Amino acid sequence: FSGLSVKLPHDQSLGILGQNGAGKSTLMRLLADLEHPDKGYISRNGLSLSWPIGNGNAGAHPKLTGRENIKFICRLYNESYKDRIKFIDEFADLGVYLDIPFQKYSRGMKKRFSLAINMAFDFDTYLIDEGFSGGDNKMQRTVRETFAKKREDTGCNMIVISHNRTVIEDFADIVGVLHEGKLKICRDVQDAFEFYESL
Repeated sequence: FSGLSVKLPHDQSLGILGQNGAGKSTLMRLLADLEHPDKGYISRNGLSLSWPIGNGNAGAHPKLTGRENIKFICRLYNESYKDRIKFIDEFADLGVYLDIPFQKYSRGMKKRFSLAINMAFDFDTYLIDEGFSGGDNKMQRTVRETFAKKREDTGCNMIVISHNRTVIEDFADIVGVLHEGKLKICRDVQDAFEFYESL
């Protein structure tokens, strides 16, 4: 990034578009505080942000079972395991695989587990890095319905990276196009896609 300076509204969801290598995932890691900027700062103003959803590991330890990972993450967030396990089990639909090591999960199972873990906790902003892509129609519908309900109940929003126009239109109030180290904010989805496709 080069002199990237942008103020993101806390009450609107942001979609991010960008060509491969533009820095979308790096920006997501910076927002999540998994990486730190060389210069400047990121102010979150007391808002809670999820870890990036869609990177496939959910912050899970590969040698722990799904169930053990859930217990560990609940301890980190000082949340009740009993209140979360039922939701995660039903959402991820892993069945007996909940009790095998995470490293043995297929890519699809890891993604479902990652989404379930994140949706089980309440954040002000969910960071989604292509988290809606992949999976069958049932899983995509479950994710959309769950997030829509969360948004209605808690007023949360998301910052979502996606090349899928439908996802951007469904979930983003404003769209940023990342290009040459800058983030161009567009208030209109059509304008954002026209600029993005012109690149």
